[in-house]
Amino acid sequence: MRGLDFSSWQGLLTTLAGLAMITVIGVGIRLLVMQTVQERRARENRQINERLRTLIAAYKVLGGSFTGALDVDPRHLRDLRAQARETGADAFDEGSERPRRIRDAVEAALSDVILLGTDDQVRLASQAATDLAAGRPIRTDALVVSLRDFIRSVLDLEPIPSSLAIPRQGPARPVAPKGKGDAAKGEGRQGGGGAAGGAGMGAAGMGAGTGMGLGASVDPDRDPSR
Repeated sequence: MRGLDFSSWQGLLTTLAGLAMITVIGVGIRLLVMQTVQERRARENRQINERLRTLIAAYKVLGGSFTGALDVDPRHLRDLRAQARETGADAFDEGSERPRRIRDAVEAALSDVILLGTDDQVRLASQAATDLAAGRPIRTDALVVSLRDFIRSVLDLEPIPSSLAIPRQGPARPVAPKGKGDAAKGEGRQGGGGAAGGAGMGAAGMGAGTGMGLGASVDPDRDPSR
């Protein structure tokens, strides 16, 4: 306050201009700092949301089933083809195709967990991936429990009571794709309808042609109406 000059109008205006400039600079610095902090916080929130979305999808794949065979079959497509040739089967049936689809989905989910999971989750997923590569069946229930606890903690949900008994979870069973027989039936129905329509149009064309021919053969001089 000692440097302020209020002895004259010129000094007063200069002092007020200096104070205004200092205030504007301070407000600008504060806004810049606040914008930087908000951008960093928004980027962190996007990263957390993307991580949660990926881990939730992996949880649904790895733990979407409570019943049936919860082990993951490590056999590859070439192994299934060799087994089909040994048994004399021409193609895979739905029972042979489903384990391969489950294995592919589990591999993709394990890859996502290794990328975005916690240390414990990465360790469990790496062990499961190693066992799959070695041709050993695996179970995903321990990894599913770790994912479930982590997701609930991040979402600020209460932990599941230890007294609550939850069945062991395994990979979700994928929906079987539409078979070729159904597609063939649909094409047959469409072909039958097209053939019937073509026959009807042909008959109508023949009738129209006949009518035109008869009309052209009548002699105008012998027409009783003239």
